Amino acid sequence: MTVIAPQSASGVVLDAPEASKLLSAVAIALSNCSSLWPAFVPVHIPARKAYIGIQNMGTVFTRRFEADHIGSQVPVKLMHLEGLYELFVSKFAYSTLDFSMHLFKVHFTMKLTYRSLPPDDDDVQRADADVTESGDDLGGDMHNRTQWDDDCPWSEWYSAEDPVKGFELVALWSEKVVESSLEMAELENSSPHEAQKWILSPNMSSTLTDSSKGNRIGFASQLCLLVDALNKSFEAQFMEDFVSVENPGSDNLNSSMVIPPPTVIDRVLKELFHDGAQFPSFASGEHKTSRIKAAPLESLFAQFCLHSLWFGNCNIRAISVIWIEFVREVRWCWEESQPLPLMPAFGSIDLSTCVIFQKLHMLAICIERKRQLNEEFQDCVGSMDHSSPSIEEDGLDEGSEDSCIMQTPGENLDGKRDSPAIPDDLQDSKQSVSSLGARPEHAAVSADLKPSDCIRRGSAGEAGMMLLKSKQRMHAPFTQEAPLMTEDMHEERLQAVEAFGDSLNFSAFLEREILASDMSAFKAANPDAVFEDFIRWHSPGDWESDVTKESGSSNNPATEGSKDDWPPQGWLSKRMSESGNLWRKIWNDAPALPASEQKPLMDPNREGEKSLHYLETLRPHQLLEQMICTAFSAAADTLNQTHFGGLKQMKTKLDQLYLTMTSALRPLQANRLSADTDTIEDIKRLCGVFEHVEKLLTIAASLHRKFLHAPRLSEAIFRDCCNFYFPRMGTSSSGDNTPKEFEKQQIVTMNERPVVSNMFTPPTANQSWRKVLSLGNLLNGHEPVLREIIFSKRDKVSGNHYAARTPNAYQDELETYRMYICGTSNDLRIALSVVSCD
Repeated sequence: MTVIAPQSASGVVLDAPEASKLLSAVAIALSNCSSLWPAFVPVHIPARKAYIGIQNMGTVFTRRFEADHIGSQVPVKLMHLEGLYELFVSKFAYSTLDFSMHLFKVHFTMKLTYRSLPPDDDDVQRADADVTESGDDLGGDMHNRTQWDDDCPWSEWYSAEDPVKGFELVALWSEKVVESSLEMAELENSSPHEAQKWILSPNMSSTLTDSSKGNRIGFASQLCLLVDALNKSFEAQFMEDFVSVENPGSDNLNSSMVIPPPTVIDRVLKELFHDGAQFPSFASGEHKTSRIKAAPLESLFAQFCLHSLWFGNCNIRAISVIWIEFVREVRWCWEESQPLPLMPAFGSIDLSTCVIFQKLHMLAICIERKRQLNEEFQDCVGSMDHSSPSIEEDGLDEGSEDSCIMQTPGENLDGKRDSPAIPDDLQDSKQSVSSLGARPEHAAVSADLKPSDCIRRGSAGEAGMMLLKSKQRMHAPFTQEAPLMTEDMHEERLQAVEAFGDSLNFSAFLEREILASDMSAFKAANPDAVFEDFIRWHSPGDWESDVTKESGSSNNPATEGSKDDWPPQGWLSKRMSESGNLWRKIWNDAPALPASEQKPLMDPNREGEKSLHYLETLRPHQLLEQMICTAFSAAADTLNQTHFGGLKQMKTKLDQLYLTMTSALRPLQANRLSADTDTIEDIKRLCGVFEHVEKLLTIAASLHRKFLHAPRLSEAIFRDCCNFYFPRMGTSSSGDNTPKEFEKQQIVTMNERPVVSNMFTPPTANQSWRKVLSLGNLLNGHEPVLREIIFSKRDKVSGNHYAARTPNAYQDELETYRMYICGTSNDLRIALSVVSCD
């Protein structure tokens, strides 16, 4: 296309004869060079954007163009299809005819574009005002009532902008022949549902590809700030140094880092330590395959990390303040024997979690056991105060009678499988009692008890073996649970083993208290037992038997259940029979006491203070390293709770994110970081990956909510979004030929049309009065934002005097008149082309 414009101020040829003369000269020039390009000349004033043009179509036909534009005050007649039809007919029919009374075969096609309206701000403010006037105390939830993501898991921490701003729907009417203006009037009153094709395209937010930090609101932006805090954490030895006025660098910190007011600190601590908060058995959103050493999502430390992300601007000073207050609150719970919220007070220490969570778990268990000890002590003191001397004497007499009663498992005892030498029907025979030392209940005395049975205590049942020195069956005792140990305690023990060697005596020295407890319990349950019996039960691998001995039964200790096999044949292993064996020395010193009467292996007061000491003296960089791992994991687990339907690509992206996090955060678990290392740069890049997945997840959640009953559309649109946005996220620019905006479209099937139609909700009262509905073909009260119409008239050319030289392409029909109309009630563009044989 060629546009010829004079070198004038306006660039427009004002005189019509001059324009025609210029255009004819250009047409002759293009014809002489066999060019089929059209040429245009601007006419009238620039605001009209009017053109006339000409195109040579070979040696036979010439096409002439006219284009004009009405920018305002469109005539009412041209707002309707009937008037536009008559305008087109007037270009080839006699002007004296009544167009409504004559039939003209005009080819017609139409394309209507609808755009969903954004939420009306005035209506939202009015709704908020109504809620306020009602007097209901909604706290901080009043604002979120109007947010699209108020039911999304991240809404507790921030409100994300809806990435899908709206939709554009294109309704296409395929070509049909219209013969009168009355048919056009009927078409204007028809519903868009009668269109042959619907095409839908989402209007996506521009922030999806904007990588500037100011526009990033989400977990990713705060995680970047937390990484910056880690880089600063190497500047001090203790957390208190970052808030102390005596710190030399505090002036610089004070000027650049803000600490929220005490009211905000109190609110955060209240949310973390509110009463009644229980730790769930397993968080529903936690990723089962994650290998990150972090605290579980619903735990106290994970919630502390998430709160810290939004505390102030997540700088090192703000984190120091909230951590110091957090540890003070934890110590108060310890000193007042109040349970730690969001922490389990039972179970074993999970070594796959971070050390801070392990210490808090240990402390929660110690608080619970200390509380139980205090309650038992108070109950004991109270019973002594209310008992009389005569009752005490009766109790002593009864105790002497009970000394020959065999003890049986109590309701407060739980089993612990500990020895492979125990048969399958008695796998739980080596059982453990509560470390608080609760006594098991007594069973009734059997009439035929043997002498050794009269003093047996703490038996959990027969172990399926016979004792070596008497024809008595071996009994498995109740034993105490092994003391709980955190990861750093295990590392200290491993370091000691490496330093002193892996000898049997040193191993026994480390486990001395546990061994002594088990031996005492075994002696109480088996009064006639010897050291070899304990080894057969506790460590069957250290008991060797002569398997070649001619006997009709197996010598496996686990099957020595018959008195005919007595005495059991075998001997101790070499390491157990060595001179000066520490195991035998411990056996000789161990008294015969059931587990219920032993001192607990774990001292809750000592272990609780050790856990608190760790929290209070933790180095800043060690805290920040564990906070980053937990914050990444908790943020990802929170996002993983999002409902996005069957979008497999989103599930794949989340799985890839966990793998990337595991790899990038692994160096933080080695505790060998320093400031400004490559690892910190790797974690900052991880923040970028996290941001990309977070944005895609908001798209998935938004599409899932909008297309809940049309999943095919949500999957197709999301697939296009992934292909378009993911390569562009985090890049400042793309190639010149790369599309800058998302322009993918999806065809809507007939079954999906009701879902799409419901997205175009009727305009509110505030939106309706803003403009007068002037066009027809309304969709739920929405008029099209753009209407495109093509009228055309076709004539046969085979009968004219140019037919002999007419190319084969023009033998049947030729589109002699064609009019393109585009616009709305306030803006109208019309272009006409006429083909002639001249």
